Amino acid sequence: MLFEKNSRIVFAGDSVTDVGRDYHAIPAGWGSFGDGYVSQINSLLTAVYPDKEIMVVNKGVSGDNIALMANRWDNDVLAMEPDYVSIMIGVNDVWRFFDAPFQQLQAPNIVSQDLYEKTYRELIAKTQPSVKQMMIMSPFMIEPNRQDPMRHMVDAYRRIAERLARENHLIYVDVQAAVDHFLTQQSSYILTSDRVHPNVQGHMLVARTWLQTLGFDWERSTFDDH
Repeated sequence: MLFEKNSRIVFAGDSVTDVGRDYHAIPAGWGSFGDGYVSQINSLLTAVYPDKEIMVVNKGVSGDNIALMANRWDNDVLAMEPDYVSIMIGVNDVWRFFDAPFQQLQAPNIVSQDLYEKTYRELIAKTQPSVKQMMIMSPFMIEPNRQDPMRHMVDAYRRIAERLARENHLIYVDVQAAVDHFLTQQSSYILTSDRVHPNVQGHMLVARTWLQTLGFDWERSTFDDH
């Protein structure tokens, strides 16, 4: 697996990353992980790689789009002095086009594809020199119909994230591909009630995809000091 002993991983994103974390908790302490994929990843890293003593920090904030996340980046992410940063952002950037047409005051929070790409590029350029690696997780929607207007737009933002990951030699975690694979067998209602926020099973799918991409050894039975 990629991570060295005492690695520090910061996860940044929106509500799919946040999932009820305690904002006042000590980083990597009780209540700090939330109830989603970040907590599941932390639990599996702790259980299978106890000798690595990996620190997982959840800095997801519900409601964030990429512009809001960028505003808090220095204090919430870089201040943690991470070795690795994992980002999943974009679904709210899309969702506001669909759920806020009657909320004129939301207009400044509308993030175009051009602004999404520009802001993402700036975050990568700011972060990459000070970390060992970054992981770009695809924004995703738990919707099998790729012609659905919102799913179609999520795919456009997802392609931007993937392209930026490839251009900057970052690790790309294709969550949407894993979701689409699942949806060939089961309904979206098994993973979500609103096509955006995963339930426990949905978060496990996200966690498993991230861990597999990072080379997690599910059969590991010996430690590095033995």
